[in-house]
Amino acid sequence: AYRGVQRRFELVGEAGGVTVVDDFAHHPTEIKATVAAARVRYPGRRIVAIFQPHTYTRTQYLLDDFKTCFGEVDRLFILETYAAREDPAQGLSGKDLAEAIEKPNPGYAATFEEAAQRLASELRPGDVLLTIGAGDVDRVGPMTLTRLSATSGRRRRSRGYEKLAAVLERQGVEMRRDEPLSRHTTFGIGGPADVFAVARSSDELRRIIVTAREHGAAHFVLGSGSNILVGDGGIRGVVIANEARREGELEDLGDGRCVVTVESGASFASLARNLAKRGYAGLEWACGIPGTVGGAVVYNAGAYGGCLADALRAVTIVNGTDAAHPVPAEDLDLAYRGSVFTRGIFRDRVVLDATVVVWRSDAKELQRRIAALDEKRLAAQPRGRNAGSVFKNPPDRPAWRLIEAAGLRGHRIGGAQISDRHCNFIVNLGAARAADVKALMDLALARVREQSGVDLEPEITLVGEGFDD
Repeated sequence: AYRGVQRRFELVGEAGGVTVVDDFAHHPTEIKATVAAARVRYPGRRIVAIFQPHTYTRTQYLLDDFKTCFGEVDRLFILETYAAREDPAQGLSGKDLAEAIEKPNPGYAATFEEAAQRLASELRPGDVLLTIGAGDVDRVGPMTLTRLSATSGRRRRSRGYEKLAAVLERQGVEMRRDEPLSRHTTFGIGGPADVFAVARSSDELRRIIVTAREHGAAHFVLGSGSNILVGDGGIRGVVIANEARREGELEDLGDGRCVVTVESGASFASLARNLAKRGYAGLEWACGIPGTVGGAVVYNAGAYGGCLADALRAVTIVNGTDAAHPVPAEDLDLAYRGSVFTRGIFRDRVVLDATVVVWRSDAKELQRRIAALDEKRLAAQPRGRNAGSVFKNPPDRPAWRLIEAAGLRGHRIGGAQISDRHCNFIVNLGAARAADVKALMDLALARVREQSGVDLEPEITLVGEGFDD
């Protein structure tokens, strides 16, 4: 029943998708350890810290270390010094410290009220706020949470999704309100979903969709969170995390081929690797595609000369009638990175499962091919948080070459950067906003059009609100 120590990485609470943690750290070594712990505990999330220096003499004596101990924080605020027994003339004030720290460039707040107000205005869903210091800085966390709760509550009530959330809860659906979508995208970017529901099976996915439509709520099905950019304002309505991953048995067609039906939330890359390991060919080219089977259908995913259209036999979809409908692959109009779904013909229809055709082959040879593709991909593609290729390749030359010719390799806006390793990737350097990524995309479109006369077409999909905030 032990519940930990007060003021040692103590979870204060969460509101508006922001997690607040308090820690007693007050000298540089402790501060570094606290920030490092936050990076491990909350990987991929933006870390915002507010520090209250403890005594004027300590601040002056350890100034050189204080200048560097916050280097791994994305955003920093400094409060006025907690004097304890000392007079300000005995050393450095909080304002002096704020002026001395260069990375990250901190803000200064003279009072708790000013600090809570500034934090509430700057924090966004997915952030982690650390309140650090040995004085009374722990008062700032609850004050900030109060402001965040009021803001998120007004937004949620104004949208009218409480009734839908209550119905989903009664149905036993795993559900959260104001869930930061930055936690669920490969970019690590995205504002909150009004209602975030998890579908563990295709039947549950269908039921959530129908419930949302009965309540007049918009819905968005989220797979692995790759190939999309969610706006900083989040997504209105219900976001459905598709974790329906059941894989059926292989069915022999009698001519050396087999078919298998897989639920749409299954990992496309894992499906390809598992089939290859068992000696079935036809999807091994997909071993590095990070999306789900459903996403692969919608965008006709492809790589290294293969695409899903070559192997897809049929899908099952659902619309607003609560009935599942089989659709043959030839009716999906699968083309380069597109289908009837992307072109709006199957608007508001959702893939429940897909049936693919594979054939017997040599398992060891398939594993060798996958290893070669892995090596090729790792050599060419950047590490870090990204959503894959940003633009489709024009017919005559790759998009990355056009972007490089436009002089944009390594170009940065805010926390986002066109990769200096592969120019058709935009990387979140740690604190990127959707608006930063969108600005880079717009710049690349304009520069390539001006430089080469080519109109690039985005491969990633922009969803939600707040790209221009």
